[in-house]
Parts: sequence; C-alpha cells; structure tokens
Amino acid sequence: MKMTSQEAFVETLRSQGVRVAFGIVGSAFMPGLDLFPRAGIRFVDVAHEQGAGHMADGYARASGEVGVCIAQNGPGVTNFVTAVAAAYWNHSPLVVVTPETGTGTIGLGGFQETRQLPYFAEITCHQETLTHPARMAEALARCFQRARRHSAPVQLNLPRDLFCQLVDCEIPEPVAPGRQPGDREAVSAAARLLAAARFPVIVAGAGVVLSGAGDACRRLAERLDAPVANSYLHNDSFPASHALAVGPLGYQGWESAMTLVRQADVILALGTRLNPFSTLPQHGIEYWTGAARVIQVDTDPDVLGLAKRADVAICGDAQAVAEQLLEALADHVAGASGEARRKEVEACKAAWLQKLAGWDHEEDDAGSTWNARARAEEPGKLSPRQALRAIQQGLPRDAMVSTDIGNVCAMANSYLRFEEPRSFLAPGMFGNCGYAFPAILGAKVACPDRPAVALAGDGAFGIGMNELPTCARMQIPATIVVFRNGQWGAEKKNDILWFGERFVGTELGDDFSWADVARSFGLDGVRATRMPELTEAVAAACAAQQRGVATLIEVVLNRELGAPFRRDAMQDQRCLLPRYADLSIVR
Repeated sequence: MKMTSQEAFVETLRSQGVRVAFGIVGSAFMPGLDLFPRAGIRFVDVAHEQGAGHMADGYARASGEVGVCIAQNGPGVTNFVTAVAAAYWNHSPLVVVTPETGTGTIGLGGFQETRQLPYFAEITCHQETLTHPARMAEALARCFQRARRHSAPVQLNLPRDLFCQLVDCEIPEPVAPGRQPGDREAVSAAARLLAAARFPVIVAGAGVVLSGAGDACRRLAERLDAPVANSYLHNDSFPASHALAVGPLGYQGWESAMTLVRQADVILALGTRLNPFSTLPQHGIEYWTGAARVIQVDTDPDVLGLAKRADVAICGDAQAVAEQLLEALADHVAGASGEARRKEVEACKAAWLQKLAGWDHEEDDAGSTWNARARAEEPGKLSPRQALRAIQQGLPRDAMVSTDIGNVCAMANSYLRFEEPRSFLAPGMFGNCGYAFPAILGAKVACPDRPAVALAGDGAFGIGMNELPTCARMQIPATIVVFRNGQWGAEKKNDILWFGERFVGTELGDDFSWADVARSFGLDGVRATRMPELTEAVAAACAAQQRGVATLIEVVLNRELGAPFRRDAMQDQRCLLPRYADLSIVR
C-alpha cells in the first residue's frame, strides 16, 4: 500500500510489538516521533542519551523483548556508544536507531555530522544504512530479526531526508528465530560424560535466562543430583532457594560455589562464555583448576572453547540442549553418589551462609591497616556488608535489582538472591559506571508490577543521577539506594595496596545529601544510618512503588573496602621501581 516512509517506520515498530522507545527528541526523526502517540508507542524522553541506551537495555533484560532507543544525529548518537557497548556484553537485544545527516550533504562536514557506523562496528551484531525510503520497513524488520537471533544490539543508520517520502510498502510480519538444538553426536557425548561423572556440576549462565531454560536446568540438575552455580553476575539463572543451588562464582561470589566447582570432574557450562574475569580465584580458592572435563553450551560458535578448554562443545540454545540432555539421560539415576552430593551441597551452603550472616567487617590485606583505621575513625557507621545484609532483608521476593560497578556494589554479588529469572541487572563485562539507575528505570517500564531497586555508589550515581528528573517527569516509580562513603572505593583500594596510600582523584566529599537532591526533583528522599531503618526503608520504598512513588535511599557508610577488584591486573610499583615509594625519581 502507499504510505509515507515515516508511517512505514512506525507501522514496522508496531508490527514488531514495540510499545516503548527511549531517547531525546531531535529534528532528525521528528516525522516518525510525531506518529508515536497515535501508534500507541510511549516515548520515554530522557536527560542524556546514554541513559536512554541503558533504559532500553534494562527494558530488554527485564521483559525479554527488543529494546529500542533513538536520538538526534551526531552528538546524540555518539552519546549512545557506552550504553550500546554495555548492552552488547550483556547480550541484550536492542535496535539502536541512529538518524544520519541527509544524503545530499553527507561528507561535506555539515551541522552535527560524523561517520556514525564506525563507532558501533565492534559493539553491534549487525549494521544497516537505509539506502532508499521504499526499503524502510524491510530494513527495520531485518534489524529486529537480527537482534532477536543474536540477542545483541543492531544499528539502523537512517539518513534524515529519507523520512517524508511517499512509497509503496508492505509491512513484514516478525520472524521468530526459533531454538537451535545441539549436534546429536555432541549431545550424546555430553550425556555419557555426565552419566559417568563422579561429581558433576552445572554452571548456569546468561543463556539460561535468555532462552527461558530455568525449568529445564532445574530438572537436569535434579536428574543428575548436580550442584548448580550461577555464572558471574547472573545470580538469577537458578533459584537461590533450590536445594542444589550453591550460589554465584566470580568476584565476591560464594565460597560454597567455588568449593564445589573445584571438586567437579565434569562441568556443564550451560549458556555461558566462561570469560576469564568470571573464573578468577576468590576467597583464596583456585576453583577453575583445569582438572574437570568441560561441556560448554552456547548459541555463539565463536565463544566455544575460546576462554576455557571445552572437551565437548555444543552450539545450541540452552533450553533446547538441556531438553536434549534430559532425553538422553532419561534412564539415569544418581543413586547413593547423588545423595552424598546433596548432603555436601547442604553442608557447604550452610557454612557459607552462616559466615555471611556474621561477616560485618572487612579484614585488612597484607601490609594494610586501612579498614581498621576506617572503623576507628568512623565508629557507629554502617559497614558495606551490614548495609547489604539489611537491604537483602528488606527486598521483596519478586524484586528486580540493578547494580552499578564499584567496591560496595561488587560485594552485593554475595548477598543478592533471586527466585525468578530476569531479576538481576548488573553492568556486566563492560563494567561502566552510571548503569544501575537508568537500567532499573527501563526494567520498571517493562514490568511495572514488579518492585525495582537500583544499587549505586556515590561515585557511580553521580554519572547516572541526571535521570532523576526523567524518573519524576515520566512517573517511573523505582527505588534507588545510594551508598555514601565519599570515595571511589574500587580505585582507592588500589591506591592502598599498590600506591602507598597516595590518593589521587579518589575523594568525593560528603558535604551534601543525595536524599535532599532527590527531594528537589520531586522524589521521596530518605537517609539511613542503621541496619533496621535501612531494612524498613527498602521495604517501605518498594511498597510505595505500588502508589506510584519513587524513592532515593541514601545510606551512610564507613570507609571500609573489600577485596581489590582487579588484583589480576595490578602490580606493586615498588617492585618495579625501588625508589618509587618516596617519589625520589620525580624531578
């Protein structure tokens, strides 16, 4: 039928099920934006385009749908880069619409012009530039198809003058990617390894969440009587209350998970890349020893065996492969060995949870007395672990939680437990600050009936706080917890251990109140200094979301710091330059 190219754009969004798009209004795409209200598409206009990208990411992760973000050409588009990179490493399906300078002036250095494709070349799974207005629907539909198939961001570069053209157009129906089963021979080999294993362990990764494989993973664990560890920052990939759940791996993960993975003779890595940072030693436990046979399942053939040796590599959807393994193991009975594993799981998990429940303060690293001094200088203030325990106790069972990057938020990996998938939104391997707040706003837009809580340090929140007016203006009732200790904690820990406590750029100050800032934007602002009031504040703020109220909870902490985030990447400068300690090499 005949329609304008902007109508084709909006009708294709509708046919793909798009209900929400995130961005900042710009003249480059206003012909399409003008039609959004009549098409039933909500436009969440933000304070900064990076926030829009993180909101689209949070929306996609919470809902399982494709997130959409759009901005003005040039600076609006370049502001997307950090958020799209985070979404890429979070495996979030996004369609990133980047309006472009008009075709008649491309390359002439006009207003707000830049080459927009190279910025996103390494952080998208597909890029496309519209070449003719009649191909608008075809190109946009293909972008959705690729985003779903690869569970990753896709860029549609759209010359702005290709709106407002009369075209003959057919709106394509959405194409579902389907589930890719694993190679039968590889699945059979994996099943034989699992059946013969003395101590099988499952590591459940992001692929379990993305493919909806939670139930199949549970049945497979019960068939094998195998402990299940969550891969790093995917604490929602297996229900924490299950008898075979042993907690997350990686930085600030659970000792129970690491102890049991270390014992494994066969590891089923289900839907995980096994990236190097996710398997670093923690708590003094070298748990990825290389002794176990590894079965790796992933939809991306390029990551199979990439970071860790894979004895059996299966390219396939986590749910489809789990179902194949269940069929192949239909007659398997774990017997006495399975019962023994269950008892060991119970004992390991109980010991860890008991330790965690009484772990109030950080130990000092060798050669450092920082934490002891921090407690002495700030008596009575909450420690990070006390605050995280209080927050955990106040969270509703069905809460969605996002975290930022940083020392205190990283400790949350030890405390956050989930029963439902699509509940934990961590910044992932890109590790950028300013993620948690906008991501939880997107998640709340996607799932308005679920409590939504963001955790951020005062440094990281300073990057994302410009979305406070968005939260109020767009009436998104979320809860933000800001940890106030006046420092960039993760980097300060490096200064303490490796740079002789010469603090450069790590001090943030505490001469204002984030709770007051929130109130000035129309949100509720609460300041908590004790565990009971923090637990009560979190519970009350989550309940207030049902009344449409957004709340910022400012938590006053002492300056204790946990284990260094990147011990693998740091060196003591005094070992490299003996005179460095007293700066005598500086002239």
